[in-house]
Amino acid sequence: MKLENKNTISNGVMLNAYPDSIGHKLSDTVKMLQRREFKDVFSLFYILPTFFNSDLDRGFSIIDYNLNEELVATQDLKALEDLNIELKFDIVLNHLSVNSPQFIDLLANGEKSKNKDFFINWNTFWKDNGTLNNDGIIIPKEEFLNKLFMRKSGLPILKVPFPNGEEKPYWNTFYQEVNYQRIQISDLDLFSSITLEDKKDICQKINIAIQNKEDITILDFEEKNILKTDILKIVKKNKSFLGQMDVNAKSELVWDFYEETLKKVKSFGCKILRLDAFSYLHKEIGQTNFFNKPGTWNYLDRINEIAKKNDLILLPEIHAEYGLDLHDEVAKEGYQIYDFFLPGLMIHTIESATNKALLNWINEIVEKGYKTVNMLGCHDGIPVLDLKGKEVNGTFNKGLLEDSELDTVMNTIIERGGRVKNLYDPSGKKISYYQVNATFFSALGENENKLLLARAIQLFMPGIPQIWYLDLFAGKNNYIAADKGGSGGHKEINRTTLTDKDIEEGIKKDIVKNQLKIIRLRNTLSAFSGEIKIKNTSEETLSILWVYKNATAALNANLKTFSFTISYSEDGDVKTLKF
Repeated sequence: MKLENKNTISNGVMLNAYPDSIGHKLSDTVKMLQRREFKDVFSLFYILPTFFNSDLDRGFSIIDYNLNEELVATQDLKALEDLNIELKFDIVLNHLSVNSPQFIDLLANGEKSKNKDFFINWNTFWKDNGTLNNDGIIIPKEEFLNKLFMRKSGLPILKVPFPNGEEKPYWNTFYQEVNYQRIQISDLDLFSSITLEDKKDICQKINIAIQNKEDITILDFEEKNILKTDILKIVKKNKSFLGQMDVNAKSELVWDFYEETLKKVKSFGCKILRLDAFSYLHKEIGQTNFFNKPGTWNYLDRINEIAKKNDLILLPEIHAEYGLDLHDEVAKEGYQIYDFFLPGLMIHTIESATNKALLNWINEIVEKGYKTVNMLGCHDGIPVLDLKGKEVNGTFNKGLLEDSELDTVMNTIIERGGRVKNLYDPSGKKISYYQVNATFFSALGENENKLLLARAIQLFMPGIPQIWYLDLFAGKNNYIAADKGGSGGHKEINRTTLTDKDIEEGIKKDIVKNQLKIIRLRNTLSAFSGEIKIKNTSEETLSILWVYKNATAALNANLKTFSFTISYSEDGDVKTLKF
């Protein structure tokens, strides 16, 4: 079904941050945006989902879509409206937190819960299509298991306790965090058949495993293994857990929830709604359960009908190899698409001093009429897998970069301190890299000339430019935060909170002042509402022109020296900025 909602935003620049990325709460970001230095710089603000109540994965494990009153106040929303800044939010289509009202009700009432069908019981889903193992989990038949697209090592499940004492596995594609409390020797007193020394040994093994965050289910108690099931029951009594639990989109309960949620975010001032993890929503036995067809399209159509009722522009979020052509399929249906290709292309373009791959992508955007939101850095990593080619139905579709070029991009970022995120097959074997976590400034070798050139090119790209707050202030890799962050800590390398002092000092720096200057031009010049023209140049230079009626804006860049000029005119009076 083609989109009937033609409402688009074509000219504005978008800020991207958490509510507490700057200072302590959203009001601190508002104060920054109210400064004279930020006048007319942004028309949009993508506020990440700690805007709502959440508990894991820095906001993407939603408890409910009410305002997180620790970080956000209604007067902040009014202040943003007064600044003529429209908002973009996330709805995390695929999952909700274990602490959501729906999952709490399921844990409290078990099979009698009114939300029994809201989430996906793994064993119920795979019934008659696999084999029950010793841990009470159905292992799907090999032909089904091998097809599954995995986001983490091991089966995508979290076992949760039901009122009758049973633990049941529920589908959990993304993050989970399970913590056990240390046990005491006295906790084992009910086992009268074992000695005090045996109890001490068992306690020590369990507590070491807990301290090292090891899997307690594989512990070997040797001749006492006959008691292992009962011992583990004692340990699990004190288990605490968090998790992003996949919702069951075959249930009307879930669609009622979506109706309520889209109406709510609209009331907060939402204009663009990013559909996080929508590609995982449709699940079917025998499919990959990543962008199943036609099921994913059917769900997307249904979400769009709700969006149109609330005057919302949908932005489906999808990470996939360029060679799969999923970006093209989504765009052909009339949706905006995320330009996840630009960050890696930009690094390749600047580090290799060649415009070829970037121009190929720009030409595709223009020729096919894609409506994009692009970025350099973001709350997640720098995408790399997205640029790859892919074999589809026996034919290899080329990527935007060759594998050797991708390896060079990867190695460059890693050599400069980046952290790697990988993908896995069902056995837990790594099958591919996914993204690299680094600030974009550090990925460019912390070279201010490179960062400013990258920003200028981004601003002259087709689509809505999205600006990560930390890149605006030339933020560097935060290794301390990444190391402290645990299993998901790689992302914290690019999420440093800026203080009022950081802002005050930052706006005095040339790299910040110059970025603000050219962002303001992109946000206000009418030329960017017109047509883009790419001039023929040598491979080491780049020349992009925007024209609308009598207004023009031109970028001429040298990719070897990182120098560039921007010339612009609104009424025939041409002005030029040299960098």
